[in-house]
Amino acid sequence: MNQPTSLAPAPLPPTQNRLVAMLRRAGLLDWFLLGLISVVALAYMMPDLGSKSSPVPWKAITMAGVALIFFFYGLRLSMEKLRAGLRNWRLHVVVQLITFVVFPVLALLFRPLFEGVKGVQLWQSIFFLCTLPSTVSTSVVMVSIARGNLPAAIFNASISSLLGIVLTPLWTGLLLHTTTDGGHLWGLALSLTWQVILPVVAGVLLNRRWGALAERHKGRLRISDQLVILLIVFTAFCESFAEGIFRSYAPTDVALLAVGMVGLYLAVFGAVWALSQLLGFSRQDRITALFCGSKKSLVHGSVMASLLFPGMAATGLLLLPLMLYHALQIILASMMAQRMGQVAEA
Repeated sequence: MNQPTSLAPAPLPPTQNRLVAMLRRAGLLDWFLLGLISVVALAYMMPDLGSKSSPVPWKAITMAGVALIFFFYGLRLSMEKLRAGLRNWRLHVVVQLITFVVFPVLALLFRPLFEGVKGVQLWQSIFFLCTLPSTVSTSVVMVSIARGNLPAAIFNASISSLLGIVLTPLWTGLLLHTTTDGGHLWGLALSLTWQVILPVVAGVLLNRRWGALAERHKGRLRISDQLVILLIVFTAFCESFAEGIFRSYAPTDVALLAVGMVGLYLAVFGAVWALSQLLGFSRQDRITALFCGSKKSLVHGSVMASLLFPGMAATGLLLLPLMLYHALQIILASMMAQRMGQVAEA
């Protein structure tokens, strides 16, 4: 009589087990990170699928996704938690100073290293990146994943976007001789209101009725947040590849610039961590400062590039450092946030 065949997979050899465990601890086997790599690869192979020429209304879908993210965040916030988060003025000052002062000053310090016409143009692109506000959706999502101070993260990400409408044109106008269109900048403020502020307010107002339900399903909501980020990354890279943003650069040029963007991210991340430790921030506040203070917004950068530099293609050289920084900050931050979240849950 034949013995029944087992359907269980054969155990991995000890060496492979240790390798898998190590990769998981480093965040390299996380589905979200693998998803990021996959959507970038798909965008490279099929750029028209997610570009402006696609019949699918990606912009409307991503806007709705971002609004839902913030509605559910608001749903999990009580008025007491929100008031406590807003009172933490030292945290807010640190995040905004890092975003709008430390970043541009770092770019100015490295200005002498860029020579020639191409060097000056590249530095201008990097400086433009450094003047941008923090991301809204990804900053808050990373803070949520890492188990940081969520009310303070929502406040900082939102106020950063509002301040950026004024401070980004001010920085670039002083050093890059840009022009501004008040009507379009006012449109940015309205877009922020519809996508972020109103959904959060609606969620907070409904917290007493549905807040407990949202808290019970926070794991599923976390997955939905990550899916929206994947969609944003996919459409952004589709547009970039469709318009040939990388065609005029040798692979070595892009690789060196990517290394520089990693260095910029880690330098700011380290500075925020040291300052947070010096000021005696709690673990949750340190996480919020780290992920809100080290991000730069691709969405705001893309829109502001077309408004402040009307003579340039919005997806040209000006956005190359921003595109690289955007991708690298999500990959690095997702690994860090996942690790911090696992430590908090342990």
